[in-house]
Amino acid sequence: MLSSAILLLFLLPCACGENPAIQLILTNKGLQYGKHAGAGWVQDKLGSVTLPDLSGDFSLLIGSVHYTLSGISIEKCDFPEPSVEFFQNSTGLKASLSGLSVALTGEWTSSYGIIHDEGTFSMAVFNVDVLSVVELGRDADGRLSLSSLLCEAHVQDVQIQIRGGASWIIQLIVDHNRGRIRGDIESRICPQMEEAIVELERHLQAVNVSFDVGEALSLDLPLSLPPVVSASALSLGLKGEFYSIKTHKEPPFEAQPFTLPPQPGYMLSVGLSEFTLNSAFYGFFSSGLLQLLVDDGMIPPGSPVRLNTTSLGRYIPQLAQMFPDLLMNLQVYAREAPMFSLQPDAGKLSVEGTVKAFAIFPNGTQIPVFTLDSESLFSSKMRVADGRVKGSVTMDNLTLSLVASEVGPFSTDSLEKMVRMGVKMVVLPKINQILASGILLPRTKYGQLVNSVLTMEEVSMSEDVILLKTKPTLFELTSGSFLSGIHRLLFRRSAVSNRLTRALAIAVRTKTYF
Repeated sequence: MLSSAILLLFLLPCACGENPAIQLILTNKGLQYGKHAGAGWVQDKLGSVTLPDLSGDFSLLIGSVHYTLSGISIEKCDFPEPSVEFFQNSTGLKASLSGLSVALTGEWTSSYGIIHDEGTFSMAVFNVDVLSVVELGRDADGRLSLSSLLCEAHVQDVQIQIRGGASWIIQLIVDHNRGRIRGDIESRICPQMEEAIVELERHLQAVNVSFDVGEALSLDLPLSLPPVVSASALSLGLKGEFYSIKTHKEPPFEAQPFTLPPQPGYMLSVGLSEFTLNSAFYGFFSSGLLQLLVDDGMIPPGSPVRLNTTSLGRYIPQLAQMFPDLLMNLQVYAREAPMFSLQPDAGKLSVEGTVKAFAIFPNGTQIPVFTLDSESLFSSKMRVADGRVKGSVTMDNLTLSLVASEVGPFSTDSLEKMVRMGVKMVVLPKINQILASGILLPRTKYGQLVNSVLTMEEVSMSEDVILLKTKPTLFELTSGSFLSGIHRLLFRRSAVSNRLTRALAIAVRTKTYF
C-alpha cells in the first residue's frame, strides 16, 4: 500500500534549495481512495493465485524429515481494509493491517532416508497483524527516496491438516512444531516487506528527472525540496524548468516561492507557476527558434492583401514607386523571449518582435526596405473538458513602430490596422481551432486523472499559478501491464523455503501499494 502510493506520486517525477515551480499535493482523501482501489484489486486477484513451492526440514531424535509443499493455492482470504495515513513524525506514511486470515490448500511430499510419502494438506493462518512506517526523502539528484523505519508483524495462530499417505505421523510432527511454524511465518513478514521497499527504491533511483520534450526542449523535474508531510497531505515541490537542448542556458529570471491554497474536497492538486511556462519560451528563444521567414506563398489565397510592393503600396505609397511590381518577404523574429503572466481566470502573453521587409528582384537579389518593431498582448483562458486541457486566445493589443526605412518615413497606422485584422481573422481562428481540440491530461499506461478542474489563481504577492485539481476520483486504474507487473513482482520465484511467508506478505505489500 505504501509503496504504490509513493510510485503513483512519482509517476505523475539536482536542484538544491531552489524554489519549486511545480507543486503537487496529495490529500488524505486521495490517499484513502488509492488504498480502497488497491484493496479491491488485491481481493479479486488472491483467489486466482498459485503460490511457489515451499520446502524445509523437521528435526527428529533419530534424523530429520524433509518435506515439500507444492501446488499451493489460496482457497479463501479474509482481507480487511488496511489503515493508511500520513505520518508527520517521520515525514512519511504509516500503514497497518489487522485481522488478515488466509486458507490454503496444496500437496505434500516427505522423505526420511529411503522412505517417501505424499498426500494433500490444508492450512489456515489466522489474524495476521502488520504495522509499517516508511520515510520519504530526496536523494542528491532530486529523486524521491524511501526507507523502512518500522515494521511489526504478529500471527495469532496456524492450523495445518495433513491427508493421505502416513498422514497421521506427519500430522503429529506438524502439530508438535505448530508454534515454530507460526513463529517462522511471523518472523519473515517484515523482511519481505522491507525487501519490497528496497526494490521500489531501486526503481525510483532509475527514474529520469529530465525529459526531452520534442526536439527543442528538455524539462527538468527533480524535487527541489524534501517532501513535506502534514497530518492531512503530502506535498512535493518539483523544479519544473524547461531548457533548450541546444544551449541549456538559464533564463534571466528565477522561480518565485509560492504556497498552494488549501483545496478542501479535492484529492490531488498540481500548481504550475508562470516560471515553468516562461522558461519554455526562453528555451525556444535561446535556441533561435522564434523566427520565421514569410513569403507570399504563405498568405491565404483569398486574402485581399498580397506580399508584394504593389499591394503594400496602398499602405506605403513610396514603396510601390521605388520598387514597382516586386515580390517581398518578411523576416519576423522575437526581440526578447515572450513572457506569460498568470492572472486570476486568465493568462496574458506579451510578445516583442521585429519585422524586416525585403523586396525581391527578378534575379533573386533581396533589398531591405523597412524595419518595424511590434508589441502585442494576448489573453488566454484554459479549462479541462473531456479529459483534455482546452483553451482559447484573444488579442488585446498590437502596435507597430517604424525603426528604419530605406523608402523614407511613413505612418504605420493603416498598416497596423491591417495586421490586427489579419491576426484576428486568419491567425487566431487557426490557433483557437487547435486549442479547442485540446491536449490530453497527463496519463500513463497505469491510469488517468478524471473529474479534473483547471483554474488560474493568485497564491502570493508575486506569483500566480495554473491550478489543476482532481475530484472526487483521483486515478482510474487500468488492468493492463501495471497490475500484471505488480503480480509478477510479488509472486516471482526465489528461494523456495520462504514462499509461504512471502505469500502471506503479498496481501500486505500489495495493499500497501495502493
